Amino acid sequence: MKKQRIVLPTDFSENAWHAMKYALTIFRDVPCDFFIVNAFQVGSSGLSTKMGMANDTRLFQLMKEESERELKRVMERIHGRGTNNKHSFKTLSVADTLVNAIGKTVYNQGVDYIVMGTKGASGVREVFMGSNTYKIIKEIDFCPVLVIPDDYEIQPSIDTILLATGYEHSFETYELKPVLKLAKHFGSNIKIVHVGPEEALNKKQMESKTALEGLLKVADYQFVDAAENISVNTTLQQLIEEDDSIQLIVMINHDHTFFERLTREPVIKKIAFNTKVPFLVIHLFE
Repeated sequence: MKKQRIVLPTDFSENAWHAMKYALTIFRDVPCDFFIVNAFQVGSSGLSTKMGMANDTRLFQLMKEESERELKRVMERIHGRGTNNKHSFKTLSVADTLVNAIGKTVYNQGVDYIVMGTKGASGVREVFMGSNTYKIIKEIDFCPVLVIPDDYEIQPSIDTILLATGYEHSFETYELKPVLKLAKHFGSNIKIVHVGPEEALNKKQMESKTALEGLLKVADYQFVDAAENISVNTTLQQLIEEDDSIQLIVMINHDHTFFERLTREPVIKKIAFNTKVPFLVIHLFE
């Protein structure tokens, strides 16, 4: 795998650290530039009145110093795990919302993946990373987002990737690239799951499925049809529970189709916050 550029958002919580450890582990043999981003705001809106500017300036400086101090501690923890000459790090303390800070970093640095946790810190400096995970998946639609559950036991590889699709879209190679890169690197099996019987597919869906076979010929793959049980989310979680080799679930964000059923709250939160394995969301460019 060629050099990757990866954003690691942090609010200095243990969940954010867990997501960092996942990225450092899974990409241990891959040359990477990591951008560790902490966002902070002065006040709830980040806006200042003229009367409050003096105090806000002082508060801004204090928050900036704390952010930079904590980022330094994060780097100490990373170096405490040992050195990896394939990895480089840059810390970014940004006065903005977390979504804006990540979006600007992704755009400016040509980032390949955002890797983040699902829960935030508590206390005065809370950034509510958990609630922002949903916003990032929805609003930063130009970069794959990889969400790591806080209780996931980090594995050094990805044996099986579960790719959920409704076959409404005819994929291009570049759209599947984030998945195929990981599958090729780890020699992963890809399970393509459609929730519902194959005979229910229309002509367009069947053509899309056939085209998908052609794109996946570079990988080890198989198609799976799963009967919907209560909800798509529940069905996918059951598949994961039944097969402990599944170590990544992938969904393609294609508006107004299968994935839209998942991205409406609260279902996307159920998947992102309750899945027992890492969850990768890829957006389509249409």
